[in-house]
Amino acid sequence: MAALKTSAASSPGDVALRVSGLRKSYDGKEVVAGIDFTVPPGTCFGLLGPNGAGKTTTLRCCLGLTTPDAGEIRLGGLPIPAQAEVARQRVGVVPQFDNLDPDFTAGENLMVYGRYFGLQDATIGARIPDLLDFAGLAGKEKARIQTLSGGMKRRLTLARALINDPDIVFLDEPTTGLDPQARHLIWERLKRLTARGKTLILTTHFMDEAERLCDRLAVLDHGALVTEGAPRELIGAQIEPQVVEIFGDEAPAWAKARRELGQRLEVAGDTAFFYCRDALPLLAALADAPGLRYVHRAANLEDVFLKLTGRELRD
Repeated sequence: MAALKTSAASSPGDVALRVSGLRKSYDGKEVVAGIDFTVPPGTCFGLLGPNGAGKTTTLRCCLGLTTPDAGEIRLGGLPIPAQAEVARQRVGVVPQFDNLDPDFTAGENLMVYGRYFGLQDATIGARIPDLLDFAGLAGKEKARIQTLSGGMKRRLTLARALINDPDIVFLDEPTTGLDPQARHLIWERLKRLTARGKTLILTTHFMDEAERLCDRLAVLDHGALVTEGAPRELIGAQIEPQVVEIFGDEAPAWAKARRELGQRLEVAGDTAFFYCRDALPLLAALADAPGLRYVHRAANLEDVFLKLTGRELRD
């Protein structure tokens, strides 16, 4: 498919995005505090963190929409912000909130957006059917935006981000507000993009999304980079392999009296989290406590995230 061809713009030795010593402050408060990371081409890189961690400011700096106070950014090999306008010609962006034009049909939204990149109407028109098919919207070219479901609008926004056949795609919380079916469809489409050599830079609050999609990820908190690595590497390095969650009004007191049954205990509300290398002694004790409900599972990326950034609510 012409609109979704395998990217050949970057050689194996290139990097899609390099960030070094990035800093940005607002009103005397440093919101990005000297972070460094590199994104190889053809990979999915996740930028995770609680609200206020500095993710959005970092993305805006990388796209040349916000000028950093210090540091160096190279996007597609070009210095940012000095050559941001040129670099953005090879970049697609899926914003956190859909901003499709309600006065246009699905196809017209793609046509108008393609013109912003200086593409000829004939070129855009040839790409539209493939992009709509890729987004699971075949036959919707003449559909009005008001008639599309939330999932359809999100997939159309993804298709629009690909109209210029970008090498690099920034996705800001691409599945927020979607039902499980729509989320899984978008995940499958994003995997197709990396298989074709596209580079994805993703922010998300869904840890299962990051674990499924990201080759590597960085966790930010209070503007600083807390850790970076492949999801499974981070889980193995940061968290005991087994987790037992115990629920109920009596769970916190019961767990605190038996904290020696796990390597680590965390309590949040009426839930106790035991992190264990061997969960059998704990499970045996729970068998004698029929009033408690529990879940025994493998450690996951959400456990890493909460260990590194805390369980307190962020606004």
